[in-house]
Amino acid sequence: MSEANRSAQSKDPFQLFGTKASSGIFHFGLALLSAAELPLLANLPLRLYNQDVTPSASDRPPSSFLRLLPKAELHLHLEGAIEPATLFEIRQRRGERPTQAEVEALYRYQDFQGFLLSFKNITEHLRTPEDYELVTYRLMQRLKEENVLHAEVYVSVGVCLWRKQDFAAIFEGLDRGRARGARDFGISLLWIFDAVRQLGAEAAQKVFELAVRYHDREVVGIGIGGDEQKAPPELFRDAYAWSADHGMRLTAHAGETGPPESVWGALNLRVERVGHGLTAFHDPDLVEELAQRQVPVEICLTSNFRTGLCPNLNDHPVKNYFDHGIMITLNTDDPAMFGTTLAREYQLAQQTFGFTDEHLRELARNSFEASFLPAEKKLEFLNLFDAAAAR
Repeated sequence: MSEANRSAQSKDPFQLFGTKASSGIFHFGLALLSAAELPLLANLPLRLYNQDVTPSASDRPPSSFLRLLPKAELHLHLEGAIEPATLFEIRQRRGERPTQAEVEALYRYQDFQGFLLSFKNITEHLRTPEDYELVTYRLMQRLKEENVLHAEVYVSVGVCLWRKQDFAAIFEGLDRGRARGARDFGISLLWIFDAVRQLGAEAAQKVFELAVRYHDREVVGIGIGGDEQKAPPELFRDAYAWSADHGMRLTAHAGETGPPESVWGALNLRVERVGHGLTAFHDPDLVEELAQRQVPVEICLTSNFRTGLCPNLNDHPVKNYFDHGIMITLNTDDPAMFGTTLAREYQLAQQTFGFTDEHLRELARNSFEASFLPAEKKLEFLNLFDAAAAR
């Protein structure tokens, strides 16, 4: 192991981020709670701490058109989808008695750095295979309510390994939750194993080797997330090439906190989808490249706004990308932490950027087209979507 990799792997990955964002304080996380779910939650407010549930501050729920539109979600982190009610349940099962103040603290932060620490604090409560089974099952239940037919879900395997958790046992819990959710809700779900880029290429290689090991159990791809500037894509060229040679589909977070060069670097890794791509619009040649090659860009509107990476939502390049012919999809990223749902993301695109119903149908169809589903399964979903859209 190189000295750089040894040093990186000995540090807390959540302390290695150097990104600075806006200083506005965002309080949210309880929007999706139901007091009936747990007696302990009976006295908690059934709203977000910050009442601006979406950046548009619209109190109207998404229309029936948006709720019933068949959708796929391609940029979704399992750990960021843990609703407070579920976290309470996990902690109660261990004999803990969390207070309302503790819940509020876990879902409160000021900027992107604070968001990462909040993410860390929440994931620290995932300790057993049963915990992972429960959060997977609850996520699939929520997807069913949103008419999300298929999801490709990131799991922070790099964090599990850094914490020295028994990942073989954890995966059994993940798989049980997925199988139960598929049976009870009819949801298709594939896993993407995510590495923490600032832990280095050798740590990422270990994550990718696990993805290959579980390839025949609904693990379809690999990705990297974290500090783009401290760990640029070029560091992972060999690990990505190895993964592709072993049948993995390739993604990467790029252009979220890093410059357009980070997106170029991801393209050089031969990624098949780009996560976020927020800064790509600063480089017209890159926009043209993404459009010409039809590399899907996974747009996460509320995420970019709430983390302060796009403090004025009207400045988000989503419509610019669409108008330039980039294949975009809409996604929630970490829905429980951002107080959003996929239908709300579609609503936000329509209300803030003027996407028409027909535009949104195109984006929903993109979500199936850009998926990593096998060709025959993808065609099945596309036929189902087209039949629903024709009604």
